[in-house]
Amino acid sequence: MSIKRHGSIQTGAGGAKLPFARAVEADGWLYVSGQVAMVNGLVVEGGIVPQTHQAIQNLVAILKEAGYRTEDVVRVGVWLDDPRDFGAFNAIYAEYFGSNPPARACVQSSMMIDCKVEIDCVAYRRQGV
Repeated sequence: MSIKRHGSIQTGAGGAKLPFARAVEADGWLYVSGQVAMVNGLVVEGGIVPQTHQAIQNLVAILKEAGYRTEDVVRVGVWLDDPRDFGAFNAIYAEYFGSNPPARACVQSSMMIDCKVEIDCVAYRRQGV
């Protein structure tokens, strides 16, 4: 089995080096680390709507970088800071995953940085196809 790490040298808020890969690929499986609404080390302002768009766009960018599509996503994990944001989050999430919805878990959680949402995923693509 071969393992490929995508984006293992990265920085987070305040330029701190992060000790994990953006994604790890093994035998057709891609595990994408949790993505928040961060651009150039800064969290996007404006609440759940712009943060959800940015977090999902960050996730999709990693999928594309590794050669995967949203249709390849089999599971998504979502952490919301405020459960009252669930409806707004779902509306935006459906724009990206509505036609090919993966399995999903969504929980309320205190975040490690000052953000409203974090999203990770697992994708699968048959190798050699």
